[in-house]
Amino acid sequence: MKKTLNLTFLFLAIGSINLSAQTNSDSTKVKKFQAKAPKTIPFGNEAFTKTDGTIIRWTGNAGFLINSRGTTIMVDPLLKDFDMPVMIDYPIKPSAIPSLDAVLITHSDNDHFSIPTNTDLAKNTKAFHSTIYVDSLMKNLGWKSFGHKIGATFKVKNIKIKLTPADHQWQNAYPGTAKRFFEKQDCTGFLITTPDGTIWAEGDSKLMPEHLTMSPAPDAILFDFSDSEWHFTLAGAVKIANAYPNTPLLLSHWGTIDAPDFAPFNGNPDELKKLIVNPERIVVLAPGEPYKLSPLKKK
Repeated sequence: MKKTLNLTFLFLAIGSINLSAQTNSDSTKVKKFQAKAPKTIPFGNEAFTKTDGTIIRWTGNAGFLINSRGTTIMVDPLLKDFDMPVMIDYPIKPSAIPSLDAVLITHSDNDHFSIPTNTDLAKNTKAFHSTIYVDSLMKNLGWKSFGHKIGATFKVKNIKIKLTPADHQWQNAYPGTAKRFFEKQDCTGFLITTPDGTIWAEGDSKLMPEHLTMSPAPDAILFDFSDSEWHFTLAGAVKIANAYPNTPLLLSHWGTIDAPDFAPFNGNPDELKKLIVNPERIVVLAPGEPYKLSPLKKK
């Protein structure tokens, strides 16, 4: 029952969905097109050893692995047991991950805060970090976790992390979805400063003025471009992309969940390329594919 509630509330919250299209047994119905990620490139222990730079791997949906000279961090990992159909093979099983210095969670939705995934990771993770609210959920599960206010900074070995603003409290718009009132500070993004450059993990959010004025510009953005009213919307994502016209965009929150009528998971890289300046900086990673971070050339 719990999984059904999660799925139903997620449908209601982040965008409209034609439920009849999901359940219609008419075999003649044509499935709506949905862009799908490239074929998965599995990885193993080699992705967690010391590196000579900062390597980023997309793990599907909004999840990423960052290895910065041997410091290993995962952001919003979703690697098993999601309550909607998945179109990709996960690049690694969470039980196979040897160790992590930290896991960063942007908010409590179950495609970002995957309890099945993180329960496995907790055995070999030194610390979990999130907002004050999500930290309370993690402490209830017995994980070693820390909660932070928006704008606060903390360090994970050679990496400095700052919580950035987000606006994703969709639960308040749907009475009965939750037993509490959600605040903006319950959701976050992360600005991750490594020895090799900065990475902005946006998190899920409506567009906010603060998203357009980061200085200096990030050296890479883990980029959500879904056309959902509870996300940036496609138009808002384009505004962010064009506010940082030289920053590589590592596409996120697309090509993973099989939900062709559900806007949050239906970003199409080909459409994005038509709308932003310098479209050659769009990075379409296969799940598990390594990307080496480089600092932007400052003008």
